[in-house]
Amino acid sequence: MSPFTLTPRSYSLRPASGQTALAVTFVIGGIIVLFGTMLAFLTLSFLNSTRGFQAASRAAAVARGGVDDAMLQLLRNKDFSSSGYCVPYESVPCPSGYAQVAVTQGSPSAGQVTVVSQAAVSGYRRKFQAVFVVNASSSLVRMVSTQQVPL
Repeated sequence: MSPFTLTPRSYSLRPASGQTALAVTFVIGGIIVLFGTMLAFLTLSFLNSTRGFQAASRAAAVARGGVDDAMLQLLRNKDFSSSGYCVPYESVPCPSGYAQVAVTQGSPSAGQVTVVSQAAVSGYRRKFQAVFVVNASSSLVRMVSTQQVPL
């Protein structure tokens, strides 16, 4: 045999096992990344909706507190009227987390007082309207109706 003679070798056409393991690793890794991204998105979505619900509930509570404060003002002074004041007390326009309250005497009829309270917390706004009957002789104040008014 001469030194330049090549011996025939047999080659397999099936892929090596390392290539298969690499492909399986990429597929499993992609699924894990997809699942993690989906879980993070759902968590953030849930947290944002919860935060919005809390802010809307706070705005409703603050607006309702404005109606209660107006009732206290009427108990102290049956002739109390205001075009707008803040609860807790601050200069108008009211900052976020405060209620702006307007008290109108003689509305909707004589002897009645209409109170409109509007509050905003983190961009969520709520508005309540209440009607009180004020007895001029006894200074008795009674709430006739209260409702949340759409903005």
